[in-house]
Amino acid sequence: MNEEVQLVYEMTLERMDNAIDHLETELSRIRAGKANVHILDGILVEYYGTMTPLAQVSNVSTPDAKTIAIQPWEKNMIDPIERAIQQANVGITPQNNGELIRLNIPPLTEERRIELVKQVKNEGENARVSIRNARRDANDEYKQMQKDGLSEDDEKLAAENIQDITDSHTTKVDKVVEAKEEDMMTI
Repeated sequence: MNEEVQLVYEMTLERMDNAIDHLETELSRIRAGKANVHILDGILVEYYGTMTPLAQVSNVSTPDAKTIAIQPWEKNMIDPIERAIQQANVGITPQNNGELIRLNIPPLTEERRIELVKQVKNEGENARVSIRNARRDANDEYKQMQKDGLSEDDEKLAAENIQDITDSHTTKVDKVVEAKEEDMMTI
């Protein structure tokens, strides 16, 4: 395999791996009825005039399966943290006792589970689209290389290799989505 073909292959593989990583990150933020500190990922708190990730101004933990505890490192951060959680609209009302903030995770209703499964399927489809786009871009580059002198056999072999990694990554997406759906439907 020539160097250009190999480079396109490696870049495509990286894009597909990134699509799966992104899917896993997004799915970790969807709550499944039990406490998971990742639902707070992405929440920014104003800390001395700078928007700072919640985990950098407090200790976030799960003392039990239905509770997330947020212990600010500085007492004066309780109110800004509480406001940031309310504004983030995670669907849970924070409870502030003056020293720490508790989030009690309510059990999911059947209706809410079905909504969340739709959201999970949508994230899975977004990942599949990213993977297919990476495949299309690689195949377009290979066709251009063929016009520039790459043999037809090499172009076909390169396209087959891209299809192989596309199939394997699509299967990974299916497994990740299936595992998350199962997790959500388990009461």
